[in-house]
Order: sequence, then C-alpha cells, then structure tokens
Amino acid sequence: MVTNEHDNDTHETDKTWENEASADLSPMVRVSLKEYNDLRDQAKESGKYITDPSLISVIDKIEELTRALRKHIVRKY
Repeated sequence: MVTNEHDNDTHETDKTWENEASADLSPMVRVSLKEYNDLRDQAKESGKYITDPSLISVIDKIEELTRALRKHIVRKY
C-alpha cells in the first residue's frame, strides 16, 4: 500500500486542533460594572501620562543608553 505523505501531515495537523473546540473561552478575570467604570474613568484621566513605575524605569534606562551612545556619534557634514 502506498501512503501519501501529505495525508500524514494533514492527520497530524488535525490532531493538534482536536482540543480547540472544547477550549474554555470564558474571561480569565471578571470585574464588576462599578470596578470597570472606575478603571475606565481612571484611564481617561491618566491617558496622556505614563504612570506605571516599571514602564518609567524602562524609559529612563533607554534615555541613559541613548545618552551613552550619543557620546560616540561623529557627524561629518
């Protein structure tokens, strides 16, 4: 009997999707409507500013590295 390599690949691919139909698609986190509204209002107020300390730290590090790189730039006009 001759087997088709494509058929084996398709079968293997099908097996990888077999659990997709039964996957739990419910939300991971649930918040009350009041909490959602509070978070939404907070985001509107601080939407123009970065307030996350870890993000601020990353931005500061990028600024520090940029300053260090600028010392090595030689512009020829």
